[in-house]
Parts: sequence; structure tokens; C-alpha cells
Amino acid sequence: MTGDQTRSPAARLAAWMAALAALLSLTLLFGWFEARREHPNRQAMGEVSGGVAELALKQNHAGHYLADGTINGRAVTFMLDTGATSIAIPADLARELNLPRLAPVTVQTANGLTEGWLTRLDEVALGPFREYDLRAVIQPEYEGEVLLGMNFLRTLDWVQRDRTLLLRRYTSENTR
Repeated sequence: MTGDQTRSPAARLAAWMAALAALLSLTLLFGWFEARREHPNRQAMGEVSGGVAELALKQNHAGHYLADGTINGRAVTFMLDTGATSIAIPADLARELNLPRLAPVTVQTANGLTEGWLTRLDEVALGPFREYDLRAVIQPEYEGEVLLGMNFLRTLDWVQRDRTLLLRRYTSENTR
């Protein structure tokens, strides 16, 4: 008789359960690692000190800067896009946010010309930074993160070094 045949059914079941638990743990750990690689800036808070607000973001594995923030108080994931003139929002998210379609617009994207709709956002927040009454474009053919364009980013100073982007804003008490 082999060693497995001499064990009781309960011992064999316990061994299988332990192996399954180890496999599940490894799967969850790998999933967490992959999610962290894709979006290393979940819940990026930043800090405000001495009249300076700062937020440091790490590049993801594809070289993009993703960060969680809010639009009109609802949590969203932003992809910082210095090539975008304004904020670009997928149509599905725009519907969830009940954003009005104010006027049709043709926009130039990385994939060419596409049709969209102008809208206004009451508040956009990223870490310690907030902007109010911003223009945005609802893009029906776009899926993914909200593209955080220059109409938000132009109010910030940025320094990129070693796969980290430091965003900074000086308050009126501490001007440059």
C-alpha cells in the first residue's frame, strides 16, 4: 500500500483542502500584485504643508499615471493625459453621473477624429487638488479611465523623475 492509501478519507480530504487553500491564496496574491502593477496609486491622498499641496504618483507597468479621484463627488479612476485639452469621459460613466450633453463636438484623439458631447463638471478632485466648473467631453466610443486633461493639469506644477510624477500647487500664502 502506498502512503496515500493508508490515510483515512478525512486525512486525504484535509490534504486536498490545504492544497486548494494554498492555491487560492497564491491566486489572490498574484491578482493583488497584478492590480497593483496596473494601478499603483489607489487612494492617493497627497499632503498639504506650508502652503504647498503635493501628490506623488507612481507610473504603472505601461508607463501611465493612474490615480483615483472624484467627479461631482463620485469615485473615478483618472489617467493623466497631457495631450488632452480637456477631461474626456466615457459615455457609460457620463450616464451614471447624469451629465448633460450640452453641444455636439468633433474631437481629435489618438485614433483620429471622433464625435462627442461637451458637458460641464461641478467639481473634479485628485488628492489635495480641486477644480470647479470644468469643461469636459463625453466620448461615446471611448472605454476606460477618465482622461484628466490639461484644463485640470495646467493649474499644477509637475516634475517627473524615476517613474514618479510629483504634482504640486502653491497656495496664495506661498507663491513662487
